[in-house]
Amino acid sequence: MDYFLSPTKPQRFDLEIKRSLFITQVFPTQGKDEVKKVLQQTRAQFPDANHHCWACVAGHPNNVHQWDQSDDGEPKGTAGKPMLNVLQHSDFGEVTVITTRYFGGIKLGAGGLVRAYSQAVQEALSQTESHAIYPRHNVTLTLSYSLVGKVEYWLENSDIEIQDKQFAQDITFALGVIPTSWPQQKQALLNLCQGQAVLKEH
Repeated sequence: MDYFLSPTKPQRFDLEIKRSLFITQVFPTQGKDEVKKVLQQTRAQFPDANHHCWACVAGHPNNVHQWDQSDDGEPKGTAGKPMLNVLQHSDFGEVTVITTRYFGGIKLGAGGLVRAYSQAVQEALSQTESHAIYPRHNVTLTLSYSLVGKVEYWLENSDIEIQDKQFAQDITFALGVIPTSWPQQKQALLNLCQGQAVLKEH
């Protein structure tokens, strides 16, 4: 997968099942520290709720170290795990979903809870406004000052990110490149610099 989806901003979706209210919030989160922050915010926002169940894929979808979940007092395996399962089968990454439940007096049973939390997340993700994130590789480009103008112009009109610039005897750019488009761009850059540049891939 060249890219994954991430929410553009925090978004909220409500679902009522047998008088229980399931409030699902979808947050963009990079890393587990951000997950902790949005959990604290949600608990403060709905202090009287019965449960704040959650799941996260807080980085690239393939990075299992950024997956986590919690049932937050619901019977074991009935909330966090089904929520995470929905996330794992979506195209989303850098995302946390928190489903806050207000109990409506009718017990749903284990199977009913699994279905309810899964449905809440599925419906929320289907309506979430998102954008594509292209994971990048790091490359350094070192060249003489005489080439900077035309190379910078070329870079600014490409999908390559200029992440940093270091000024010394020559100038060194730290670049973030998209793996699929990089081989062609690399050749174009070398042609542009007429062999007077050093490229290092990390």
